[in-house]
Amino acid sequence: MKVLAVYSIKGGVGKTSSAVNLAFIAARAGYRTLVWDLDPQAASSYYFRIKPKHKGSSKQLIAGDGELENLIKATDFENLDLLPSDFAFRNLDLLLDSKKKPTRQLKKHLKPLAESYDFIFLDCPPNISLLSEAIFAAADVLLSPVIPTTLSLRTLEQLQAFMTAHELEKLTVLPFFSMVDRRKKMHKDMMRHLLDTAPNTLTTVIPYSSEIERMGLERKPLGAYSKTSPSAMAYNELWQEILARISISG
Repeated sequence: MKVLAVYSIKGGVGKTSSAVNLAFIAARAGYRTLVWDLDPQAASSYYFRIKPKHKGSSKQLIAGDGELENLIKATDFENLDLLPSDFAFRNLDLLLDSKKKPTRQLKKHLKPLAESYDFIFLDCPPNISLLSEAIFAAADVLLSPVIPTTLSLRTLEQLQAFMTAHELEKLTVLPFFSMVDRRKKMHKDMMRHLLDTAPNTLTTVIPYSSEIERMGLERKPLGAYSKTSPSAMAYNELWQEILARISISG
């Protein structure tokens, strides 16, 4: 089982759409796949038209009541399950802080799922917090979407500095370009700069696209309603590149 956290300090960079689409592609390829929606905005849960079995149930899980597998719900797509979020997740930091070894809590809850899933995608809220540290401890890989702008690249630098300061260099971070407009010179220049300075950066580019924005209207992954669009093809290529990197890194 590989745990892939789709994470960025900055919001609005295509994090949730990437988590949903990559998970859908993995499941379509036959991998047993789970998305854990950790964001209190519950965007992944919204895309899959799924609500928690009980309000606040995932919050109770972190508090120590129940098992993760009891909260998982099937999506409309084969091999793809979801652990939905709700607004109670806004208090996860407080719950984690009340536990012994708080940064190990997510990893502890995920461990029993190793026989059930090949890939678990964590759709993460955009911040640096105790929950973030628990995500870093649980993940095998951080997939970090980056819009090629100054502020987005700055947050990637902040993430890298945080990981160095907390001795997390062993965690693989794979930045990738999201919401790209190739007509903009700044986007092209920023992509060139990051590829030159951050060798782990994936080369596949996810474009800024109205087809991706339609996910909110369709409430399903991109590949379920627009299989041959350039954006869908870009996500397919991105997944293949991720698989190759994971294989290389062991």
